[in-house]
Amino acid sequence: MTSPVPAGRTQPAPVAHRTHHLADGREAVFFADRGSSPVERVTDRRPLGERAGHGQVRFDRLTGEWVAVAAHRQTRTYLPPADQCPLCPSVGGRESEIPAEDFDVVVFENRFPSLGPELGELPAGERELWGSPSPAFGRCEVVVFTPDHRGSFAGLTPERARTVVEAWAQRTEALSAMTGIRHVFPFENRGEDIGVTLHHPHGQIYAYPYPAPHAARLAARSRAHRERTGRALMGEVLADESAAGDRMVLAGRHFSAYVPYAARWPLEVHLVPHRQVPDLAALTGAERDELAVIYQDLVQRVDRLYTTPTPYIAAWHQTPVTTADRETGWLHLQLTSPRRAEDKLKFLAGSEAAMGAFINDVTAEQTAARLREAAR
Repeated sequence: MTSPVPAGRTQPAPVAHRTHHLADGREAVFFADRGSSPVERVTDRRPLGERAGHGQVRFDRLTGEWVAVAAHRQTRTYLPPADQCPLCPSVGGRESEIPAEDFDVVVFENRFPSLGPELGELPAGERELWGSPSPAFGRCEVVVFTPDHRGSFAGLTPERARTVVEAWAQRTEALSAMTGIRHVFPFENRGEDIGVTLHHPHGQIYAYPYPAPHAARLAARSRAHRERTGRALMGEVLADESAAGDRMVLAGRHFSAYVPYAARWPLEVHLVPHRQVPDLAALTGAERDELAVIYQDLVQRVDRLYTTPTPYIAAWHQTPVTTADRETGWLHLQLTSPRRAEDKLKFLAGSEAAMGAFINDVTAEQTAARLREAAR
């Protein structure tokens, strides 16, 4: 599913990873830092029994969007103490979701998924869909950045950050090839104010059986812009932001970060590759190397804005898994935070929640200046 690598660009070396299975049959993929090997053997002795039942998706005829219903997730783990964390290594007789005493990066199927574990094609047609929910086909995975319970992506070693990038790319390619998957979305929720249920440094990947609504809108605008102008929409935006300069945060050889002109959140920054690629799996080795460094730089700046860690959502916008969208779409990261001051959060009230009409309390230029100043 990846795009071909242009002449003169180097395809990344094969990812050092090994797939194992947990007690209930879920896959767990162990990734290794450069120069080391992934965990060779694991044995999960937990009496987990059968996997939890799937949820359902319902079609909203007014908006044309799918809504997932996951009532079976109400019993999932919620902010456990450190000695009961399911993402820590299994040591000292305590068994976790990761049946190994040590590891680098692990990606495993979520025990309480919003989508899946079954794969399949959603039904077509609109009127016929009402009143007949479909199984929530798809897959949800957890990406564990480190065996250390405390910390964040910003505090990983450079080598470990690079391994996480490899894990995102490998899982994007693998999930995109699965039956019925239409869109793969890696993301990280950081902080209780965002709604995290586990403190351990981790992210997630959702593989949807439909293009998520925001991705579908971006794809439609990208297709229309290409048809009208012959140019890539994100490429124009990146060039315009670079030329304006006052919203730019940092720039590398392969990636640049800026606060978008029409930012919706008090803290919002986009990280964009200079080359048009549809997803993380299409990045070259050199691009992945720089991404690990520049993304860590960005989240470290975010953490320097205040005296306490800033909650954020880091969302990787990848193109839907269709040929037309992959030809016109452009991978980018959108990092947002509701934090508008040291002790104040922005909540989605009437205008934002009901109408989707955002009102920002901070200008994009002010936010960009603060992030530039937060460089080491």
